[in-house]
Amino acid sequence: MARKRLAVLISGRGSNLQSLIDAAQAPDYPAEVVLVVSNRGDAPGLERAAAANIPTVHLQSVGKDPASRQRYDQELSRVLETAAPDLVCLAGFMRLLTRPFVQRWNGRLLNIHPSLLPAFRGLDAQAQAIAAGVKISGCTVHFVVEETDAGPIVGQAAVPVLAGDDAESLAARILIEEHKLYPACARLLCEGKARLGADGVVRIDESLQAGAPLANPA
Repeated sequence: MARKRLAVLISGRGSNLQSLIDAAQAPDYPAEVVLVVSNRGDAPGLERAAAANIPTVHLQSVGKDPASRQRYDQELSRVLETAAPDLVCLAGFMRLLTRPFVQRWNGRLLNIHPSLLPAFRGLDAQAQAIAAGVKISGCTVHFVVEETDAGPIVGQAAVPVLAGDDAESLAARILIEEHKLYPACARLLCEGKARLGADGVVRIDESLQAGAPLANPA
């Protein structure tokens, strides 16, 4: 069976991109990264892609007014279409996407967010978690919809919030889980073991749902 095609959108260091590249090195992984697009030419993630011989495109950010955003997303769609991706994975892509773009890629657009959604949407999710005093945080892979961080959830991973944590230390602990969760969720979708239903709920094969919950304090 042909491997599925992943396009990855980045703005920065690309550590989640690297996790997808590394996962795709395994012969049994059902997908490969075929394109990396960045809105910043100095994004270190572009170097990661080049080192793995993956084609890259730098599509420079433009103005934030509605017309400029729409033109940008039209060009982004055109670039993506040349790679014919099965999934488009946002990996630290720091742009708000327009409604037409989200609709164009509906059901194929993934994101990873550093909280257990629906809690702590938007920016500075780790600082939000610390301020709220939660005892468990984590990360979520979800489909992208028009509302920020509100799309159907594919998978989540939990970490404890420890005494003395600040946003930076919590972010570092969550990032370790992000690097495991993103490739795992992409695998499930590409293998058909996770499916987005017409009701907007992602269903996972029952055989994959075993596991003890994390409790904190233990």
